[in-house]
Amino acid sequence: MLSPADSLAPEWLVEPDDANDLADGVWPASAIRDADGALVLAGLSATDLAQTYGTPLLVIDEDEVRTRARAFRSAFDKAAADHGTTAQVYYAGKAFLCTTIARWVVDEGLRVDVCTGGELEVALAAGVAPAAIGFHGNNKSTAELQRAVDVGVGSIIVDSDIEIERLSAITARTGAVQRVFVRVISGVHAETHDFLATAHEDQKFGFPLPEAERAVARIREIPGLDFAGLHCHIGSQIFGVAGFRESASRVLELHATLLESGPVPQLNLGGGFGIAYTRIDDPTPIDELAAEIVAAVAQGCDARGIAVPALSFEPGRAIVGTAGVTLYEVGTTKDVTVESGAVRRYISVDGGMSDNARPALYGAQFSARLASRVGDGSPQLSRVVGKHCESGDIVVDHEYLPDDLVPGDLLAVPATGAYCVSLASNYNHVPRPPVIAVRDGESRVIVRGETIDDLLARDAGIDGGHVSDRSRPSTSEGAR
Repeated sequence: MLSPADSLAPEWLVEPDDANDLADGVWPASAIRDADGALVLAGLSATDLAQTYGTPLLVIDEDEVRTRARAFRSAFDKAAADHGTTAQVYYAGKAFLCTTIARWVVDEGLRVDVCTGGELEVALAAGVAPAAIGFHGNNKSTAELQRAVDVGVGSIIVDSDIEIERLSAITARTGAVQRVFVRVISGVHAETHDFLATAHEDQKFGFPLPEAERAVARIREIPGLDFAGLHCHIGSQIFGVAGFRESASRVLELHATLLESGPVPQLNLGGGFGIAYTRIDDPTPIDELAAEIVAAVAQGCDARGIAVPALSFEPGRAIVGTAGVTLYEVGTTKDVTVESGAVRRYISVDGGMSDNARPALYGAQFSARLASRVGDGSPQLSRVVGKHCESGDIVVDHEYLPDDLVPGDLLAVPATGAYCVSLASNYNHVPRPPVIAVRDGESRVIVRGETIDDLLARDAGIDGGHVSDRSRPSTSEGAR
């Protein structure tokens, strides 16, 4: 017989024997509990980190990022070599880009892709070699394209006829030769949220396959453009390889046709590899992903009697997502009884949709655990919500947490390294939290937390632009 709480729980959520456990694969490899029961990340307790830097606080495990970056590079290098070709791995900067992250992934042998002029400037400020940068975007301005050509960006992924003509004019004026890929829509639908699926026909990215041949022909006419190959990305948070296999097969048909009129040196199959946000998520291991995707390309080439091209891939979330853990302080708790008689506990924390928009934007599911101690209570169905004036301000929609959780406890939400910083806002004039890196028992700020002064500095109505010394509320100076 179901309990009242069970009637509110989704089918996939299983009540744990221990509401304090840390599910394998959801947390960074360094995550453990110390003798006092506090969550420890890279040798540092969540309690100490919160006291030093304040909450909310995004903690990034440096070794987790580096290990995953190395794993992708190694897996695709091996898979490509097994089929007589080479592979390049780009870190998809939109997942989370700051100068420190960019330097880590470049240290591990990756390139970086960006999709706006701002992301390009961050990569350049980090010291990323322009030749190792790929530039995406469906509406790159003339100024952005000019900047990319001027600094010598390694490749620009063109998305429209207008962009081709903009680049034609820029290269004619400057005398530069710019390497470009053509983004195509394979028509393969990723099994994901509609806003995360980018290979169906009715959307803003790329050229449909029937139109791409014409776009390539135009590029080949332009002296200042060097056609490097085709690019395709089927979506995000994808498990398994079936979608990649089918997409590669369709794109290879065009690739083979284009070879009849000129070289097609490279094939970029994008990224979108998924991670575990909850204990039921089962992402495909990196080695298996690489081996099966590259094998599918090799088989498709063999069937068409063509050579296997050089390959490129663009993981982002799968490198940085699991490395991130967000710490919050619990402010209030409230038990809500619904019409069926079922009870759900609402746990309000000192952040919310301004630091993690994914649940509100995509209906994304996350996990949570008590971080400052081990709870002694029984598992209780809970919903973690933020402090914003929105009923949709949900951080974790469904989770079992100890029923003795109280205001002042620390709560940790894992797998927040990707897209949380990128999508962060100042909704309700809430300052964005700091980001710290942890490694070998040491921590440092890699993105400064905002203060109230930062928010008010943009308000032109303040007399003379002067702002009094107001700082972001925090538990210590470390959060500033």
